[in-house]
Order: sequence, then structure tokens, then C-alpha cells
Amino acid sequence: MTGPSTSMPVAGLVPAPRREQAHADLLVRNAKVFTGDASRPEARAVALRDGRVAALGDDHDLAHLVGPGTRVVDALGRRVIPGLNDSHLHVIRGGLNYVLELRWDGVRSLRQALAMLREQAGRTPKGQWIRVVGGWTAEQFAERRMPTVAELNAAAPDTPVFVLHLYQSALMNRAAVKAAGFTRETPDPRGGQIVRGRDGEPNGVLLAAPSALVLYSTLAKAPALDEADKRTSTRHFLRELNRFGLTSAVDAAGGFQNFPDNYATVTDLAGSGELTLRIAYHLFPQTAGQELADLKRWTETVKPGDGDEWLRLNGAGENLTWAAADFENFSEPRPELAAGYETEFESAVRLLLENGWGFRLHATYDETIRRDLAVFEKLAAEGLFPGGNRWLFDHAETVSAGSLDRIAALGGAVSVQNRMSFQGAAFLDRYGAEAAAHTPPVRAMLDRGLTVAAGTDATRVSSYNPWVALHWLVTGRTVGGTALHPAGNLLDRETALGLYTRGGAQLTGEQDVKGTLGEGSYGDLAILSDDYLTVPEDVIPDIESVLTVVGGRIVYATAEYEGLDEAVPPVSPEWSPVAHFGGYQSGARQASLVAEAVAESEQHRRWRVARGSLPDTQPSFVDPCFEH
Repeated sequence: MTGPSTSMPVAGLVPAPRREQAHADLLVRNAKVFTGDASRPEARAVALRDGRVAALGDDHDLAHLVGPGTRVVDALGRRVIPGLNDSHLHVIRGGLNYVLELRWDGVRSLRQALAMLREQAGRTPKGQWIRVVGGWTAEQFAERRMPTVAELNAAAPDTPVFVLHLYQSALMNRAAVKAAGFTRETPDPRGGQIVRGRDGEPNGVLLAAPSALVLYSTLAKAPALDEADKRTSTRHFLRELNRFGLTSAVDAAGGFQNFPDNYATVTDLAGSGELTLRIAYHLFPQTAGQELADLKRWTETVKPGDGDEWLRLNGAGENLTWAAADFENFSEPRPELAAGYETEFESAVRLLLENGWGFRLHATYDETIRRDLAVFEKLAAEGLFPGGNRWLFDHAETVSAGSLDRIAALGGAVSVQNRMSFQGAAFLDRYGAEAAAHTPPVRAMLDRGLTVAAGTDATRVSSYNPWVALHWLVTGRTVGGTALHPAGNLLDRETALGLYTRGGAQLTGEQDVKGTLGEGSYGDLAILSDDYLTVPEDVIPDIESVLTVVGGRIVYATAEYEGLDEAVPPVSPEWSPVAHFGGYQSGARQASLVAEAVAESEQHRRWRVARGSLPDTQPSFVDPCFEH
């Protein structure tokens, strides 16, 4: 549509004639748009052009933006939100391994989990492993227990099976113990334990005691994908994240994620325009003893901000020096960090600040946070800290009120994750209800005006499903329904959503273009399967996106919008668990299996009670790994 405007002049200005390029590329109409912008919180339609929001309003307000090339999407009255941003996701590492993993995320019965494992064993070729790597806990199962090594042996007698349970433990069948090379003579690694039977042979159980390195290093023994399949794997993982409305993530680096080698796949995808998730990444020294050398090399070759709106360097961390890391295995006592780690830690922080680098820092316990803050305050007294650089603590489950005040005084931020969704029962058992009630104290953080962002810490701890995390922020409950937080430490739904949108954007300095839907912001949004703002609380974890848009591109589409999204290559290799089961397990298929599993579990309990091997009380959650 061209020609002069017929609208009345406003403040003496006559709008310029409309031209073809003024039309929207994509218009979402008939929607309940939550913008996240307090100045205009709601709209009925949103128009995108050149990858950004061009206009918001009612359907009739934006009708003139529809041209011959405009794709119009009818939201059918559904809720539309700004794209979600996971502020602590191991997305780069997760993508390199995604198609190799059998995901138990969302599986509601152990019986079904074992059936999936048994079926996968039938198609996994010789030499490959079956890997269940995080995103689940025994509390989510109807049976309220973990699998046993015997069950893994029965399900897959010849195929190596490695089942990671959070950062607490791993279970391995006989074939995996052999493939990993564990024998009677294999020594326990530092901070970990290879559990042994009476004969001294490894029995298939690995314990983080409290270091998770034994779990990491064992998993690393399994075969890796070739470069072509890493590319395909990453594309499918990003599509899986888009499935839940994620449009951005802040990658927290992590163990066995070397720079630049392990960043090559996302860099290649960014170069070819095939990323469907915006990624701001961090660099994490991998080898104890050479952290300062790594950091110095990086500060001399790259700098924060390098990249573009799709892939950009954000800083260092989440570890700067290995000695300063406190492992978050809540089934074990809090680790005592070495005396004097501050000397090397201070050198690392000083090096970053002097070169204009921000950083993020893994710190679970207040005892660690207080020691780190003392280093920051020393540097602040010299005028170095924070020096205009963004910095934050990650996790901060047991951070105290005094430490929050000190973080605020130093201009810091906090990124919280829903690790308590999965480890809450273990924390409650060790530290009690009073401590669990404010672990972490999210409301107290916000009350101090701190920038707070939310994420998952997926994929090896929590699930990557952001709606599980949002459910935890709103209800304070674990995936098994255990109530942890009182009303005073809960968030209303809009505030929680803000942590998953605006919060993450603030951590990367992109709050002017990301995290809200306003004119000029990135065209990142999701149309939801259920209205997050109004559905019953117990429905929140089951929400998905039916259509996800990143930079104006439809990157995920289902339901009425099936086929509108960009094509991705088939999953490779063909035997991949993802090719047969997909990723997160949700929907009617899972629900139909729960009642059967519950009934079977109760029947087995009554059988044991009748034979005197179990007291006649209602079952409670007991994780066998907590007994070691």
C-alpha cells in the first residue's frame, strides 16, 4: 500500500507517505501481549520489522502495517510474552552432547525411565554409551526412588550405561564400569569416591564427596560426536530450548569446555546465521594451576562485547580459580575451602578489572561469599572495583543479609537457579526447614534493589525447562511437591517472569533492547500454550511455547502453527535417543503412565509390609545416595 497518508496531522506534523518497506515482516494479532514494560504493560498485537519490534497496539491500530510480504499470525487469544532468557545455562556444552543423551527430564515414573533405557539399549551400537545426564531427581518419580545398579544391568546388560544424578552421584552398569576402566586398583580421585563392594571391586556407584570432578571425568570417557554431528546436535538443542519460549541464554561455561575449541560449533552456526538462540558466553579456566595464564592470554586476544547480537563474549567465569569454588552437593557437608585461596583469587580479579573485563562467580555458600567479598572490598579501597565492569554471584543459596548489603554496596548482581527444585529434599534433610525457607533469599535480594536474574544451571543439574524454574520461584516447591519457601520468600508471577526476561538482559548490558516488548527492542517473543499469568500454579511447569520468534524469525512452531518454523536437519546419528524420545518428556503420554506406576509402587509397599520387611507407614522420599 502506497500513497499519501489520510490520517490527521499530529502536533503539526504530517506522516510521511507509507512505502513498501514500512510494512511489517511479521504481525502477531488477536493476542494477550504482556510487554514487561511498565509504561505500556499490555497490547493486543505486535508488529516486527527487520528483526525488531516496529509497533504495538490493538489489531486495528496495526492493520495498516500489513502488506503483501507480511506474515500474519493469529494468536487465537493466547498469551504472548517477551522471549525468555536463561541467565545461567550451559548451552554450549549441552549442545555438543544433546543428541547423545537419554533425557529423563519430566519423566514421572521410574518404571517409564527404565523402559526408555531398555529400549535405547536395543538400538545403541557397540562402543557407544547410554547417557542420562542431569535434569531429573528421584523425587519426581511416582516410586520416589532412584534406579538401582541391578536395574541398570537388567535393562542394558551389554551396553555401557552412565546415569548422572545431579552433582551428587552417578550410577553405572557393569558394562560402563568396564568401559571406564575402573578396577579394584583404581584409586579414588580427590574429592570423590568410587564405591566398592565387599570384594573391593567397583560396584557402579560414584559419589561426589563433595567434588563433582569424578562425575565429570568419568562422563568424559564416553565417545564424543564428530564435528558434523556436533553441529546438528547443537541446532536440535537450541530448537528444544525454543520449544519452551527461550530466545536468549547467558552461557556459564563450565568444566570440559575449552576456549576456543569447544566454542567452534556455535561460532560456525553464528557465522552462517543458523543460531536460533542469542548467546552471551563466558570463559572459564579449565586447569588448576594455570588459571592466571589462561585469563592473561584471553585478555590479550579478546574482549567483552566481541561478537554481535547473536553471539557475544560477556566476560569471565563462572570459576576464576578452582580453589575458590565451593561444590553444591547438598547431600554432603559444606566443603571447607583451602586457607589462603584469596591470594591467587585476588590476582585473577585484579587482572580482569585492569583489562575491563566483568565476571560471574560460582558461590553456593555464604562462607565463600564473605571471603570473596573481602577481596572485592580490598580492591574497591584501591579504586579498582568494580571500575564500571559488570559482575555477579551465581547461585548464592545461603547468602546472608549482611552479604547482600555488601554486594549491593559494590554494585553487584545475583543470578539464581532452581537447583532447589531438584536438591531441595537433600538440603531440607541436612539443614532443616528454617534454613530451607530462605534458600536462596530471592525476595530479600529484590528488596535491596539488586539486579536479580533467573536460570536453571542446566543441563547436568536442573532441567533446562524454564517453566519448572518459574514454578519454583512462584510456589517455593520442589519438582516432587515439597514446600520449601513461606509466602515471604515467594514472587508474584510478573516479578518472576521479569527475572527470566529483563534480569538476564541486565547481566549482559542489553536491557535497552532485550527483555521487554517495546518499539525498537529485539523481535523476540513466545506465544504460550497456557496463560502463565492466570493458570493454576500446578500447570505452570507444563507450559510450552506454541510459536517462538527470535529476531523476527519463527524458530519454533507447533499446534496450529506447525510447519511455519525453519527446517532443521534430521537428528544424527540415527540411533540417537533424541531421535526416538525427543527431549523433555511432557504431555498426555507421561500423565497416562503415572497412575499405573503409583499403583504398582503402592502394591509393592504393601507386599513388603505384609512380610515384615517394612514398617506400616506411608512412604517418604529416600535417595539411596544420601545414605553413603
